[in-house]
Amino acid sequence: MFKRILIANRGEIARRIARSCQRLGIEFVAVHSCADAGAEHLRGAVAREWIGEAPASASYLNGQAIIDAALRSGCEAIHPGYGFLSENPGFASAVAEAGLVFIGPDADTIVQMGDKARARQLMEAAGVPVLPGSPEATESYGLILETCAEIGYPVILKPSAGGGGKGMQVVWSEAELREAVDAAVRIGRSSFGDGRLLVERYVSQPRHLEVQIFGDGRGAAVHLFERECSLQRRHQKIVEEAPACGLPADTREALLAAAVRGAQAIGYRNAGTFEFILAPDGRFYFLEVNTRLQVEHPVTEAITGQDLVEWQLRIAAGEGLPLAQADICADGHAIECRVYAEDPLREFAPMPGTALHARWPAQLRVDAAFDHGGAVPAFYDPMLAKLIAHGAGRAAALAQLQTGLRDTELLGLTSNLGFLQRLLREPRVQAGQLHTHLVDELAAAPEANRLTCAVACAAAIRLALACAESASPWQGGVGAYDRAALDPDAPLGRMAYRGGAERCQAWLLERDAERTLVQVDGRRHAVSLSGAGEHWQGEVDGWRWYALLRGDDVELSVGGQRVALRAELAEQAEQEAGGGLQVRTPMPGTVVALPLAAGSRVEAQQVVAIVEAMKMENRLYAPCAGIVAELHCQVGDIVNADALLVSLGQAEAE
Repeated sequence: MFKRILIANRGEIARRIARSCQRLGIEFVAVHSCADAGAEHLRGAVAREWIGEAPASASYLNGQAIIDAALRSGCEAIHPGYGFLSENPGFASAVAEAGLVFIGPDADTIVQMGDKARARQLMEAAGVPVLPGSPEATESYGLILETCAEIGYPVILKPSAGGGGKGMQVVWSEAELREAVDAAVRIGRSSFGDGRLLVERYVSQPRHLEVQIFGDGRGAAVHLFERECSLQRRHQKIVEEAPACGLPADTREALLAAAVRGAQAIGYRNAGTFEFILAPDGRFYFLEVNTRLQVEHPVTEAITGQDLVEWQLRIAAGEGLPLAQADICADGHAIECRVYAEDPLREFAPMPGTALHARWPAQLRVDAAFDHGGAVPAFYDPMLAKLIAHGAGRAAALAQLQTGLRDTELLGLTSNLGFLQRLLREPRVQAGQLHTHLVDELAAAPEANRLTCAVACAAAIRLALACAESASPWQGGVGAYDRAALDPDAPLGRMAYRGGAERCQAWLLERDAERTLVQVDGRRHAVSLSGAGEHWQGEVDGWRWYALLRGDDVELSVGGQRVALRAELAEQAEQEAGGGLQVRTPMPGTVVALPLAAGSRVEAQQVVAIVEAMKMENRLYAPCAGIVAELHCQVGDIVNADALLVSLGQAEAE
């Protein structure tokens, strides 16, 4: 076994690998960019190596810097984790040439499986079912047209060198083909340096299944059962489980056997995942092989009781497979959900920033980038954590995960926690009736009363604090019992809060030991609460809420949805109701467009700025019609979260 390895990754997967190393007595070296100088994945490392500036291209994708760090710190091997350089054959070869061990498959296997056309040919030769389609990848429109006519529409065009769904085009008829081919070739060339396309029959509403395999590189291979990965957004999984839902025994047996047969045929070594689609008619077809550890490996660990990182380390160190197939057993059901800093209401756009407070559910396994809070840089994938539940059956695991999501405290970041709660409540998910487009059918919609619930909670906290400080009904300031605000409609006083461009007033109606009754914008909310100082929590309208006080600012999470409020005097809110509005960026990034000049008229929901973060453009909209009063930034400026970009004023009457 190795004495010291370098972990060439960051965040939760670097911490996950480190835990196995610590349990096995293996020293590990951690690497970091400028953006991660204080990150939690550096804890416990015998050495911390700086590998470059914040952008991934200058750090975590800088293979030579990583190899140099491994050699400098006396490491014997490099574990790439997933993403970044984990499936880069050039990096795997360079590691070996430097006299180090790459903890994963050999470079030749990565090359063959990274080419979708070659992988398809090898699997078809091994007797693994493949979709009807083109035998080779091509840019020729004529050959693609012939293949489409032969296999029939609809078809899917896939860049041969691609991944993550990028560039894939679904074509329903010949009339759409030319435009789709041109687009797919263009994206393939620009993104992967290879415009060749594969054509395959398109399966509508498939399930996405995958099989975890390990090989010893000498022809022996085993499986650790299958996973269901059908709940996806933007072709990326967000909920995974093991075993697959309601899979017939004969289908499961054939699926597992096909994956092992494919692994044996290519002499696979170390960890890999054979991915398949399952058509509505019950037939399954090969998709691709991921030549690395998967994000969702914890659900396999949960049902098998095996440490897959330990398996990787042992095989890379020259040992054989830790267990024979007959000795690998599955017990119960496991479900995992991925928690991202992203906004489901903005097509799941990344929302980097800083988690001011985090507390993960104690009853679940949690693989997280940080324990109590931390930064989410704009340069990398915005996944924060994975929550993993394991129960005797699917219903038990699902119930555990739902409870765990409700118990998760995450303040200061916009996340998908609320969307995950809604997704797991969906009847089709509860029944296991899954397919890869289900999430698209559940397009995120704003909860109309989430803001008013948050204002009610914030007002209830202020009232509780005021009552604790003094019994006097004549307290001044923004607190409860503001004498100037007392009226018959609000016996306990009024408060005002601003949430972004919206202002709400709260009427405090009643308070007893169990709940506070608050009216906000005509809605009545019964708020239960507990806490002290900065941290508070409770229930409102059936949702669990958490809050962090920061002076006049209140950071809340209501049912997993972030709401940031600022307390104001009620009179101030009334006086400013007709005043100017501000457009702030919710995420750090680079200003790439300012479509309107100062003095321009603007309509409600018109784009006033575009900020690029994590390689995605995020449009910022005017909350109402008016004029652009002032621009507070220029194109090219790098801005922090909550930076003021544009001030709006009222348009003069014509």
